[in-house]
Amino acid sequence: SNSLTGTPWTNLLRVLFLGVSTLASFSLAQLELHVPTGLTTLEVVEGGEVVLPAWYTMTGEVPSSNPWEVPVLIWFLEQEGKELNQVLAYINGAVSSKPGVSLVHSMPTRNVSLRLEAVHEKDAGTYRCSVNVQDSLGTSATSMGHSSKSIELKVLIPPALPSCSLQGIPRVGSNVTLNCKSPRNKPTAQYQWEKMGSSPQIFFAPTLDAIHGTLKLTNLSKSMSGVYVCKAHNKVGVAQCNMTLEVITESNAAVVAGAIVGTVVGLVLLAGLVLLYQRRSKALEELANDIKEDAIAPRTLPWTKGSDTISKNGTLSSVTSARALRSSQAPPPRPGAFTPTPSLSSQALSSPRMPRTDAPHPQPVSLNPGGVSSSALTRMGAVPVMVPAQTQVGSLV
Repeated sequence: SNSLTGTPWTNLLRVLFLGVSTLASFSLAQLELHVPTGLTTLEVVEGGEVVLPAWYTMTGEVPSSNPWEVPVLIWFLEQEGKELNQVLAYINGAVSSKPGVSLVHSMPTRNVSLRLEAVHEKDAGTYRCSVNVQDSLGTSATSMGHSSKSIELKVLIPPALPSCSLQGIPRVGSNVTLNCKSPRNKPTAQYQWEKMGSSPQIFFAPTLDAIHGTLKLTNLSKSMSGVYVCKAHNKVGVAQCNMTLEVITESNAAVVAGAIVGTVVGLVLLAGLVLLYQRRSKALEELANDIKEDAIAPRTLPWTKGSDTISKNGTLSSVTSARALRSSQAPPPRPGAFTPTPSLSSQALSSPRMPRTDAPHPQPVSLNPGGVSSSALTRMGAVPVMVPAQTQVGSLV
């Protein structure tokens, strides 16, 4: 019996007791998932970053950064009219997630907060965190509980740059409406109109419609001319546009209308002149083509049958030397007689020297070649050349 009460047996019994007590406490532990008290909705500006806080505990256990259990974690996104979308999962020690989605703390840990970066409007919705814990001390995993919590995320959008416009003609005594509209904003933007000047003028209802961004100005006067600024604003931003209102009198209106009408008429006339010019050019071109196709070449002038200077095929020999020989003997042309002007070769042959005469100037040379024979011209080195056609008035063609 003394041997049973020895120190080794006492230590063994103590270890067995502590182990059973620990297992009993583990089996009694219950999983509970938490979010900050009263937090059901989070808001973030588009393009920003947000953290959805969540953590879990085991009932009767002190929260630990290094838990003994093996958690299975899944974050879902629920959106109206769409299927459930898994954005992050931690299963079997591995994390998988959508772009821009991550856990704030590395697993394993009981803090399962979710981080979203570069948030867009499409990321808005209800995020649900689901945790399932298994006991890792035994030979087989045993589920020790499941819990889930939800947080709604709203994505806010500052007003986009609005556009300003004028409805109506700003004449003295008339009514106009100034319009202002921002194409994108969330929550819905409110609008405010203001007239700039040394003492800015702010408008209120019923002149101003802050929901639709309209400003109605009635019974206009010249003093109402100026720069008007519209501001679109919501809880996360503001944007503005401006326009200049110039109230005109009746005379100015007539001048403006006349200028507009004159401009339109001028443009119409200019277009007509351009069209007329194009048609005229086309007609002249067609007429010229017709004339070229229908024209008949003029007949060659009759020459003296005995002429050795003019060849049968219509060529003219070089008559430079002949002209020099007959210059003092050629009779003057008869009044009204037709004297053609032949084309001479570019290189005239040198003629024999002739005795000088007392005549003051040589008389015009008659092209009647009767005085020079063909053989003489050949010996003198005359070269046949082409005779251009002539019109009835004697000009070369």
